[in-house]
Amino acid sequence: MNQTSQSHGNSRVALIEDIIGGIFLLGLAVVPVLEVVIRKTSGSGLVWTSGFLQHIVVWVAWVGGITASREDAHLSLSSTTLPSGEFWKVIDITKNIASSTVNMAFAVASASFLVLGFAPGESVGILPIRLILIILPLGYLSMSLRALWRPGRKPSGFLILGLFLGLVFSWPSVVNLLGAAFVNLPFTFFDTVDLWYTVFRLLRWPLIGLVLFLGARGLPIYLMLGGTALLLFSGNWGALESLPNEAYNLLIGNMIPAIPLFTVAGYLLSECSSGKRLVRFFRAALGWLPGGLAVVAVVACAYFTTFTGASGVTILALGGLLASVLIESGQYGKDFSRGLITSSGSVGLLFPPALPIIMYGVTAQISIKDMFLGGLLPGILLVVALSSMGVYRAVRSKAERTPFVFKEFKSAFIGAVGDLLLPVVLLASYFGGLTNVVETAALAVVYTLLLTAVTRELSLDLISRVLRRGIPVIGGVLVILAMAKGLSYFIIDAQVPTMLTAFFRDHISSRFVFLILLNLALLITGTLMDIYSAILVVAPLLIPLGELYGVHPVQLGIIFLANLQLGYLTPPVGMNLFLASYTFEEPMSRVYRQIVPFLVVLLVAVLLITYVPWFSLALLS
Repeated sequence: MNQTSQSHGNSRVALIEDIIGGIFLLGLAVVPVLEVVIRKTSGSGLVWTSGFLQHIVVWVAWVGGITASREDAHLSLSSTTLPSGEFWKVIDITKNIASSTVNMAFAVASASFLVLGFAPGESVGILPIRLILIILPLGYLSMSLRALWRPGRKPSGFLILGLFLGLVFSWPSVVNLLGAAFVNLPFTFFDTVDLWYTVFRLLRWPLIGLVLFLGARGLPIYLMLGGTALLLFSGNWGALESLPNEAYNLLIGNMIPAIPLFTVAGYLLSECSSGKRLVRFFRAALGWLPGGLAVVAVVACAYFTTFTGASGVTILALGGLLASVLIESGQYGKDFSRGLITSSGSVGLLFPPALPIIMYGVTAQISIKDMFLGGLLPGILLVVALSSMGVYRAVRSKAERTPFVFKEFKSAFIGAVGDLLLPVVLLASYFGGLTNVVETAALAVVYTLLLTAVTRELSLDLISRVLRRGIPVIGGVLVILAMAKGLSYFIIDAQVPTMLTAFFRDHISSRFVFLILLNLALLITGTLMDIYSAILVVAPLLIPLGELYGVHPVQLGIIFLANLQLGYLTPPVGMNLFLASYTFEEPMSRVYRQIVPFLVVLLVAVLLITYVPWFSLALLS
């Protein structure tokens, strides 16, 4: 096959994957809205929608994960290339082999889970559940192959080694599959399982150390979490099928469809001219204030982040536009402007309907509505804290203020009224009881599609760009959550929260000291782990501690999220720092210097949220 035909073949494969992902996302958005309409008109909804939505998310997750592997877009703790030299070349090869190995091991464990976990006649609607969930082993297998063989690149000679090691690391599941396929399988095969567990009990900690080291050098986060969970289960005689089982249980959760839906809505907003319309409106409305342009930048970023989550999409969508507005005004230098925008990239995650709030509420089994209310005042505090720095800078420089022009304000408002009504419509429908969380997320997608149609921006090219950018991110996040759930299951099964609670009860009596340690632990966590996996892995450890020291569950959740959002700004691995470096074409060392003043101000605000419960609890009453 020549290079041209190979390229066309790769393009066709990519197009097929994008179309499949788009079809599932469209179904995920349309069905809940249809459910609301039918429920309100006929008094009863569609009986099949629950099972449909739960299992379509599984396909969205793994099709997105496959696409992320194709684009090499899985989230990692390091976005820099390895230094040159033979040693680092070996590390890079080891990282790729580890990726193939862990994915292959999960492919085998997932296949065994399908065979052992479901009866042949079990179905969802008219479809056999084994057929629906075949995407689990196929998805992991595809990601295993693409670790060493991506479109447009020759397969590495280490591909066979990665696949073989994956079979070795999942040997108990291999034996289970052989036992299910062959009735008269010799007992010697089953005897090897005991030996396998004995060996991995000795090897687990050195191998976990290797996985964590590779994670620091760019191994995707989902593989770092999944590989650690796999080795912990292997070293404790655990059933490897528990890991895909936990991933499946997480993804069929009632709230999980909201994650891909809100992410799609965020990408639709970022790909159309919504950002320009909003910046124009906020500038007309607030630009006359001292430091008004800085306030505009912070408020615009906060608005966008509520729909994009803490993914950094805000910086990519608005960073260049806002930076040019601030710098050209002459009131702010380049470093201040870019530092402000970078720091504002995640402040909106405490406002509804931000995804981290929903995820924490689901994990902690707290009312999502209470979490939304609890995050409003702390979110406002963070916005005010960053805005005040811009105001102070403008007042100190005695810069000339922009006059308020009602004609421009009116024109900008008319132009942006559809964008401004989006959160109003969503919150009114949710708090008014018209929609639940998932239906609200679906409404956000439908609303943004209608908005782009009204503004005459809706086109196949726009949809294609949204799918190209959004599906890998959605898949990357959902696969991380799936892997993190397995690690969380091990931590809870090993009674780590109980032991941690007993330790704190015996050694720390002061609530104040506990909160100090909580801040430190969460700040460190934020530098080492993305916010979604931290919610699943770390939150179950802290929830019983909060109960022990009388911290209200909603306040604990807001403290948790407020501290972790600083992780996106914390050197050396804060995700927003990488995105700012990419957007502004600045070296990381300069980005670090730019954000330090803002990081300090946000830290003070987070301490206020931690030690003053009123911020989180005032609206609950």
